[in-house]
Amino acid sequence: MTLRGRLTVAFLVVVLGPVLLGAAFVGATVSAVDRSRATERLGLAAAGVRTSVDALCQQLRAAADAVALVGDPVARSRAADQVVGRGLAAAVVIVDPGGRTSYATAGGPAGPWQDCAGAPAGPVGALAVQVRLRDPAGADLGAVAAAQPVDPAFVARLAAVTGVGITLLDAPGRITHTTEEQGVRAAVLAAARRVAGDRVAGTGDGRYVRRVGPSPGQPLPLVLSVPGQRPPGLYGALVAAVALAALLAVLAAWRLARVTTRPLVELAGAVDRVAQGDLTARVPVRSRDEIGRLAGAFNRMTRETGSYVAALTSSRDQLRNHLVVLGDTLASTHDLQRILRVILDSAIAGTGARAGAVLLLDGHGVLVGQCVKGLTGRWPTEDPTDPATLRVPVGAGVVGAVVATGEPLRGRWTPPEARTGEPTCETYVAVPFAAPDPRGPERPGHPPADGDPATLPSAALGVLALYDRLGGDEFDDDDLVMLRTFAGHAAVAVENVRVHEEAQRLSLTDPLTGLWNYRYLRESIRREVERANRFGRMLSVLALDLDRFKHVNDTWGHAAGDAVLVEFARRVRGVIREVDLAFRHGGEEFVVLLPETDARGATIVAERIGAVVRDHPVPVDGHGDEPLRVPVTVSIGIAVYPDHAGGGQQVLDAADDALYAAKAAGRDGYRLAPAGDPVRTQEIPVVAATVVPPDGLPRAGAADPGSAGPGGASSGPHPPRQSRGR
Repeated sequence: MTLRGRLTVAFLVVVLGPVLLGAAFVGATVSAVDRSRATERLGLAAAGVRTSVDALCQQLRAAADAVALVGDPVARSRAADQVVGRGLAAAVVIVDPGGRTSYATAGGPAGPWQDCAGAPAGPVGALAVQVRLRDPAGADLGAVAAAQPVDPAFVARLAAVTGVGITLLDAPGRITHTTEEQGVRAAVLAAARRVAGDRVAGTGDGRYVRRVGPSPGQPLPLVLSVPGQRPPGLYGALVAAVALAALLAVLAAWRLARVTTRPLVELAGAVDRVAQGDLTARVPVRSRDEIGRLAGAFNRMTRETGSYVAALTSSRDQLRNHLVVLGDTLASTHDLQRILRVILDSAIAGTGARAGAVLLLDGHGVLVGQCVKGLTGRWPTEDPTDPATLRVPVGAGVVGAVVATGEPLRGRWTPPEARTGEPTCETYVAVPFAAPDPRGPERPGHPPADGDPATLPSAALGVLALYDRLGGDEFDDDDLVMLRTFAGHAAVAVENVRVHEEAQRLSLTDPLTGLWNYRYLRESIRREVERANRFGRMLSVLALDLDRFKHVNDTWGHAAGDAVLVEFARRVRGVIREVDLAFRHGGEEFVVLLPETDARGATIVAERIGAVVRDHPVPVDGHGDEPLRVPVTVSIGIAVYPDHAGGGQQVLDAADDALYAAKAAGRDGYRLAPAGDPVRTQEIPVVAATVVPPDGLPRAGAADPGSAGPGGASSGPHPPRQSRGR
């Protein structure tokens, strides 16, 4: 799609998007409000229907009770006539114990009569309440039934009371009586069949329907309906408004896109000519806006570029000699990203390339971009600023073939049939990062091209690739020789960085649990105490010891003990925060530093650690198929700086003493160190040079006197820790 088309589409999206969303919102809101109001009206009407029917049933029961209370049969008949005459019931029927009618008032409603406490089984002619007759001894003398007709007048009264349309159904769901108009009865009945309980359904003509009953106290199956209050023609008006807005937006977008893209088309044509090597291309300046300034800047750039090309050509040979010296210099730094950036920038400057990339092998046989320059738009990626999105499998494309074979390549690029993920270009040169390796081709840690480590050349680390020389010339043999020599020095620098990083990691971590070791604990406790003192914060220290760990080793073996230590370390990491630090102090002893945490927060963490260890025995490999479950508990001592001590070693000692107190109290718990005497604290200056402090503990960023080099790992074992027989 052209720029003009994209601008048009973008304008339409910006304009029509809110219009469409607004129209949809208005329509949905009006419908929701209408349905909500209808649901509320139907709820009030349902409550009114239940109240009216329940009141009628109570009236009939009172009438039947009044007749049943009369003991003399003749007087009972007169009482039945009086109840009917007063309008308390439309009919009263007295039956004997055998069910035969002994007396009935005149003009009773047609059957069937529906008992107020029963469920309808068919058409309902009247509502009735039946009361049993008994003599003073409790013998059954028959029953008295009082009834009111359920006819159109009754349904109309209910509709008048509730203000909604009401339809009475028989048991199969057919209409018995209704106040609905003839034209909406079928739609109301169809909607009523789709709902149950208190749900509300809508009809096609905008009415809302709800069923009421049968239920205890209201045995009539009724359907209530109300008309919706949505404005007529709402959706039509919304559609017309959206269509008009779309028409106006299309006209405006076409005009704006045409005016905006015309100078850009001219600029793009001039850029293409410059890309083909014609530095005499110029762009007409038609205005003084941003595009006009861009055209003027482009014209100045092409004039200056011509002079720069001549200067670069004369200085290229001199830069090639400097690159060899630069490669030796890079071997002395340990900043990998800085090394790669210097490598790439120097290589581009020395060859006159327009773009380049440095890719290193990961652990899965894939070349991953580490540093790129000038590759915007040359390879498909969601984030062109992230070099890691440049990924090429070993053996695929040009750079993959260079790493797979160990041989440099140069020439003109031909697009492959299958996408490899590497950048597109016109000319290229690619050399492998490879350093001499006396151990031969089977060097561990470097993935092969086809999954076999023996298939890669020795010490293969990655590839340096450059693309498209300025002026359109191909890269020559001199470029290839120079880059290959330089890449060898760069590979040594990269390998040195990796070895240095691994040595640093091993010097500060415990190999079994992966936690920080005692050496890093000394540096960390000093750093955290200094930070807490400087900012007036607290630092909590947890000393942890697994209870009866010697019993675990003696019972299940040292392999099971190691598994317990590894699982314990994993659970501790899962409980603490990211800013907290966990250390293995030695054996089954651990330390946790909680920056900016008071005693209450530390006890919460201690409780969580104790619970996660206590509640879940550690599974270890046993002699059978099922793993053994080793129960483990932990004792914890807590100390807080500056409440319990005035220095790093002192707060560690206070936590250790609290740990012994927890052990003495029966294990599987924690103890807080007793409050110490108030001490005067002062800020401790950090020594910038590599000077050993008087207490022998290394400061953060300072070299350890026992380290293998500047910032390196200690060559000696961890300092021993005194034990008190836990």
